[in-house]
Amino acid sequence: MTNKVLDLVQDLLPGIRERADATDQARRVPDVTIRELTDAGVFRMLQPARFGGAESSPNDFYAVIRAVASACPSTGWVSSVIGVHPWQLALFPLQAQQEVWGDDPDTLVSSSYAPTGTLTPVEGGYELSGRWSFSSGCEHASWAFLGALLPGDDGAPGDYLTILVPATDYVIDDVWHVVGLSGTGSNDIVIERAFVPEHRAYSATEQSQLRGPGQDANPAPLYRLPFATVFTSTITTPIIGAAQGAYDAHITRMRERVRLSYGGQKVAEDPFAHVRVARAASEIDAAILQLEHNISEQLRFADAGEEIPYELRLRARRDQVRGTERAIEAIELLFANSGGHSLKSGNPIERHWRDAHAGSVHVANDVERALALFGQGEFGLPVADRLV
Repeated sequence: MTNKVLDLVQDLLPGIRERADATDQARRVPDVTIRELTDAGVFRMLQPARFGGAESSPNDFYAVIRAVASACPSTGWVSSVIGVHPWQLALFPLQAQQEVWGDDPDTLVSSSYAPTGTLTPVEGGYELSGRWSFSSGCEHASWAFLGALLPGDDGAPGDYLTILVPATDYVIDDVWHVVGLSGTGSNDIVIERAFVPEHRAYSATEQSQLRGPGQDANPAPLYRLPFATVFTSTITTPIIGAAQGAYDAHITRMRERVRLSYGGQKVAEDPFAHVRVARAASEIDAAILQLEHNISEQLRFADAGEEIPYELRLRARRDQVRGTERAIEAIELLFANSGGHSLKSGNPIERHWRDAHAGSVHVANDVERALALFGQGEFGLPVADRLV
């Protein structure tokens, strides 16, 4: 099946690539880029059809994100994170979806899922206060998903909730000064005593059981996939795209050196350089193939109306963190193979190396944690984790 959005995005890549340095310097994705991606339908790919969305396969969405990230990892990261939120919003009560998309189906939502705020039950909903960090692309969004813990009866933390909050209820604190993914504008969101009605809260318990009040309104199999698979793949995919972009830049440069100079010919004939390139290409391919395979398998169960086996969910989590590891390994090989050239500020390999490493420290890429969960499942031990 043709990925029409990918075809449109291909035409945007030269401009996105040309603006990559400016994106880094501005510490945010340019408005023109967001408009172009919106017009191409990137942010509608996982949106429900009732609001004009495409209800695309996540694999088609991830192919688009890899392409964008290959040109500018910061832009790919923001596109991925912002672009997956329509999928989660589709699981909220229909009233919440209408509040966000009723007047403008192109309205965007950012996020910060760590439960760092204070949530207090009040009549009709909750009162929310606090500070949330790392909300990528928040300046382009009119709403935000924020994590919070519901207080338990005994004072202990209760259920984890994702809270939907309009931009009128928060301020953005510009604190994003970093060495990698500089252009993502991942600033802090600050709230002081905002009221949140009940229909704008979604329970992690329901989420882990692959249930959501929005599924009645949006019955497509897409919305019966595990949040942990869709969300964590959303984090890994732009890192793979960054590695692919570094690979493309490296190959282009080496071919140019062969064309221009005898010395370049000697470098290009180095068998060790050939081996590194082969390893890098294989790692990138393996990362893509495993992620796509697991998504396809999960969709097959969802299409059939069958329960997605927990073993498959664990395997998807395993391969997602391995996908990040493989992308990092590929970009390390390319960085080393480029020699002193890779140290020059502003060249794609240097930028993609920084950005990929920055993305790798996201909590979704906690390799040992995810691999241990898989091992526990294989040994028949109980597994309880919100990111499975």
